[in-house]
Amino acid sequence: MGGVGRVLMVVGGTIFVLGLVLSLFGRAGLGRLPGDIVVQRPGFTFYFPIVTSILLSLLLTGILWLLRR
Repeated sequence: MGGVGRVLMVVGGTIFVLGLVLSLFGRAGLGRLPGDIVVQRPGFTFYFPIVTSILLSLLLTGILWLLRR
C-alpha cells in the first residue's frame, strides 16, 4: 500500500502545482494574447487560446529538454 500512497501524493502535488501555475498565468495576462481566437455572439462566447497554447508548449518543451539533458 506504500506505493499507492506515494502515487496519490505525487498526483495531489501535481494538481496543486498546476492550479498555482494557472492562477499565476491568469494574473500575468496569459490567456488573452493577441492571436487568441474569441467569437462573441448574444448568449454565446467561444474562446480558443491558440497563441497561449503555442507559448506554453514551447516553454514546457524547453523545460523538459533541459531536464532530460
